[in-house]
Amino acid sequence: MSAARISQRISAIAESATLAVDAKAKALKAAGRPVIGFGAGEPDFPTPGYIVQAAIEAASQPKYHRYSPAGGLPELRQAIADKTFRDSGYKAEASQVLVTNGGKQAVYNTFATLLDPGDEVMVPTPFWTTYPEAIRLGGGVPVEVFAGPEQGYLVTVDQLEAALTERTKILLFVSPSNPTGAVYSPEQVKEIGQWAASKGLWVVTDEIYEHLTYDGVPFTSIATAVPELGDKVVILNGVAKTYAMTGWRVGWMIGPTDVIKAATNLQSHATSNVSNIPQVAALAAVSGPLTAVDEMKVAFDRRRKAIVAGLNAIDGVDCPTPKGAFYVYADVRALLGKEFPSANGPVRPATSAELAALILDEVEVAVVPGEAFGPSGYLRLSYALGDDDLATGVARLQDFLGKAK
Repeated sequence: MSAARISQRISAIAESATLAVDAKAKALKAAGRPVIGFGAGEPDFPTPGYIVQAAIEAASQPKYHRYSPAGGLPELRQAIADKTFRDSGYKAEASQVLVTNGGKQAVYNTFATLLDPGDEVMVPTPFWTTYPEAIRLGGGVPVEVFAGPEQGYLVTVDQLEAALTERTKILLFVSPSNPTGAVYSPEQVKEIGQWAASKGLWVVTDEIYEHLTYDGVPFTSIATAVPELGDKVVILNGVAKTYAMTGWRVGWMIGPTDVIKAATNLQSHATSNVSNIPQVAALAAVSGPLTAVDEMKVAFDRRRKAIVAGLNAIDGVDCPTPKGAFYVYADVRALLGKEFPSANGPVRPATSAELAALILDEVEVAVVPGEAFGPSGYLRLSYALGDDDLATGVARLQDFLGKAK
């Protein structure tokens, strides 16, 4: 008889590092500490009023007080299909859409549906912290393909080719990227997609930051750019980032009907339908204008420039300018091993995790270390926070990191 209380499968999962950092920052703030949180990827804007009003009205309608189809409200599935064609040119039917409890459930459903034990998934690295854990939960093996700041955090076909094995089943593709803000050019997207198609691979593409690009850089959907992928592509998306709806928990996956049917079956046992009220709110969001995200982008762009300039003013920090999302991914390898003052005497952090912990303890600034997204030596900072907090946080970092010896 096994003595283990927790299964090996669940014991092997790391907690979400980004949520852990955010939770610690919020706990310190609640205790009265003046913490500046660069941890969570969460717009600091309220959800647009017309979306909130749609939810308020839905809450008073008895039909939304009942179970609804596990795959999502039919009108929302159709609206998501329409929105996808509008925004990326990818044509899908409502039957190819599954509405999920946030983007994370879409990620999990997809890998659980496509993977058998031992199947490999190529994961361009740095990666969002949830991807490898969802892959492992699905029985798969994440294979990291690392691209550093020297190449703009963008993987190449040659790197993918070198990582390919007979067990490779899926290429994960994310542009714009969390955590780096990197965006692949239309030519790069096409080259990578055509390579994947030539190898018979599935492509799972996370497009949740599709509307957040800067400097005239276009968003390119690999599903649209490479029709040769046929029915071996799954699109992941949601309302969280575009409409400042992180707490509403509505995402979706779009894919071949057999995959969507199987994933819906899984969801019918895991959670059943997404709460109807947020679904109605999401319907108002995806059916409405993009003015909200356009307004947010003005602020994000301003903060992007400010945080990049502020971090690059620190000796030992190299922060490439991101072209999308709302994160910077700073290279701090030159600071590791250097001596910093602390309340307990001089400290020499050897890893970015130790450096991030030191920064939080000493100057009350929360950042996420590179270990959450791949190799050590980097810090991710979200600039989806207020201008004043951003300026204060960067000033604290400049002051503290500038003391390195």
